[in-house]
Amino acid sequence: MALPTQRIRFCSSRDGTRIAFAVTGQGPPLVKALHLASHLELDLHDPVLGPWLAELARGRALIRYDPRGFGLSDREVRDVSLERHLEDFAAVVAAAGLGRFSLIGPAGGGAVAVHYAARHPERVSHLVLYGTFLLGRLARATTPEEMAEAEMLLRLVEVGWGKDDPAFRQLYTSQMIPDGTAEQFRSLNELMRHASSPENVARFLRELHGVDLRTIAPEVRCPTLVLHAREDRRVPFAQGRALADAIADSRFVPLDSRNHVLLPHEPALQQFAAALDGFLPTTDSTQGAGAALIECLTKREHQVLELVAQGLGNAAIGERVGMSEKTVRNNVSAILGKLGVHTRAEAIVKARQAGFGRDSVP
Repeated sequence: MALPTQRIRFCSSRDGTRIAFAVTGQGPPLVKALHLASHLELDLHDPVLGPWLAELARGRALIRYDPRGFGLSDREVRDVSLERHLEDFAAVVAAAGLGRFSLIGPAGGGAVAVHYAARHPERVSHLVLYGTFLLGRLARATTPEEMAEAEMLLRLVEVGWGKDDPAFRQLYTSQMIPDGTAEQFRSLNELMRHASSPENVARFLRELHGVDLRTIAPEVRCPTLVLHAREDRRVPFAQGRALADAIADSRFVPLDSRNHVLLPHEPALQQFAAALDGFLPTTDSTQGAGAALIECLTKREHQVLELVAQGLGNAAIGERVGMSEKTVRNNVSAILGKLGVHTRAEAIVKARQAGFGRDSVP
């Protein structure tokens, strides 16, 4: 499958952390929550993650981002709590100009996806959870041995994640893709090394390992699809099934694979794709307009359109963003042309249909 092109943008989270995000493909919007081996410039071309991401973007506008501390987002961050990750996700949704959208949470990203869907039922139309859990590794540890194993894995990350020798990272890749080729192992090892520092990865994993979704999962009300590989070595199959049981009326799809990340050409990836196609919206609508707008507007035009959609005049917009009224007027004229409308009122209608005007600019 040919890899789609992407456009990388940046936005600011509530605490000022810069978050990199990208729009790939066209169609109804599908927002992907965070994952471990995240680097927007590299993962789309990785022989393991690339085909999987391309499948997500087939017939859809896939919006994905690097979590704080990873990839192109700010690396030097202190707070990597779940609440900060949720604020980062909300910042990406606002910057992409989305109204209502589908959401997929792979692996640890499921924690962010479940919390966001439960808290914002008006924004999430469909929720997909893949290879994720009800209880993180530390949260589900019931014996001293299980706790010691979890702590040992975190210590291995701190010691060896950034080394040229891939032996330490190989422990993780062997769990993620036990059926992978030598080249797939090599590439995923390198991607993980470049994605972030050992310290950031260890903090990221410790936060996810402590997640407990037993209280929040039953609050999810949108249609939900849960998929999990039967022999997943990274997240136990029983955890995926428990998560599905906790969400009312969710659909659970077992996948015949040993791989945590489904590999190209294995039947499970086709099974995954068929389940996704049968569950997610298949026709574009105004809900996908936000992704289209983010593609055609510059960063400054996006900012101006947000304020136009909020009902501000040119003078007030100029004061807000530090531009002259004439420059704002020129920006508005350019926006009208790109949106294919003739009046400011038409632009406001189109922008609000796409989700602009809901939140204030950071």
